Amino acid sequence: MEIKQLGMRQSMGRTGSCRDNAAAESSVGLLKAEIGTTVRDSRQTPRADVFRFVEVGYNRTRLRRHPEFGYLTPLETRHLLERDLSPAA
Repeated sequence: MEIKQLGMRQSMGRTGSCRDNAAAESSVGLLKAEIGTTVRDSRQTPRADVFRFVEVGYNRTRLRRHPEFGYLTPLETRHLLERDLSPAA
């Protein structure tokens, strides 16, 4: 089945530039490694798998392994930023 038949659009990066989609390709590669690439029985199963990976596995438990980020999860980092940027009462 072709991409257009699936209602999707191919990447529109510049010709010859391998860096245009580097972040997306890295994320998709990590997702595939975590949830696999097997064919599921319904659309709900892979959607739930992707949600679980992003919301639970990535945002809440994965540590940002760099001292600049304080070895916090993305969710913890967001909470700290929201607290630090909130207006004073």
